[in-house]
Amino acid sequence: MKILIIGGTGTIGKKVTEYLRQKHEVIVGGRNSGDVTIDISDSASIKEALEKIGKMDAIVNVSGEAKWDTLNNLSEEDFYIGIKSKLMGQVNLVRIGKDYLNKGGSITLTTGILADDPVDMTTSAAMVNGGVNSFVKAAALELEGCRVNVVSAGLVEDAFEKYKDYFPGHDPVAMNKVVNGYAKSVEGKINGQIIRVNA
Repeated sequence: MKILIIGGTGTIGKKVTEYLRQKHEVIVGGRNSGDVTIDISDSASIKEALEKIGKMDAIVNVSGEAKWDTLNNLSEEDFYIGIKSKLMGQVNLVRIGKDYLNKGGSITLTTGILADDPVDMTTSAAMVNGGVNSFVKAAALELEGCRVNVVSAGLVEDAFEKYKDYFPGHDPVAMNKVVNGYAKSVEGKINGQIIRVNA
């Protein structure tokens, strides 16, 4: 398969890239690094990158940002960071990306545990994660000739030291389990699923 992985040099993305590269042709996309430049918060950037690559079998997105702060500190503009990037960025990736997939292709998005189990200072991130999860379930009903799923992992072990203070009592999720979630979406046949990966 020919697979585009957006965010393929990040904590999760590089592990997913390593795994899928063993059997597939992988193109890494990113805002500042990779084989192709792509910024999911910009529809024109998505279209331009996909035009360069042409037809492919799968798109995997492991990118997207949202502002972390207390609800009292979050301005309307702060909320729009997550809405424009992690929510609409992924929605636009499906909306535009479906036309660049070969028949039977798939798009895999990324959210996280905050949609189901938010912690302090994650109002914006939890909101957009929940929106993406709901979008995937609904979009799958209408997509023809391709599939869409979302991987929602807990706090991954490779980021545990950095974020553990934000997630008291959360067990780290093994990276191989997270990678398997993406493999299930890309190499399997499921559609419209929230693939929850927890410790």
